[in-house]
Amino acid sequence: MTNPDILMYCTKFCPYCLRAHMLLKSKGVEYRTINVGGDQKLWDEMEEKSGRNTVPQIFIDDYHVGGYDDLAACDRAGQLDSLLKI
Repeated sequence: MTNPDILMYCTKFCPYCLRAHMLLKSKGVEYRTINVGGDQKLWDEMEEKSGRNTVPQIFIDDYHVGGYDDLAACDRAGQLDSLLKI
């Protein structure tokens, strides 16, 4: 089974971003981050891709999970592990 490509758009001091980092780390998966703080071009890219203008925005492969609340809800529903292929 191949590992999914996990991408999180975030900012450095966002508490929801930090919670998303902690949740993903607890799952033992590798993920990439794009810090959109202070970079309007990257923020616009995130907004266009996700349809949202808040951080974090998390993608697993081509699936847009959403923000931290969406990620945590997915985990509580028992669906996150299958998305992460663990």
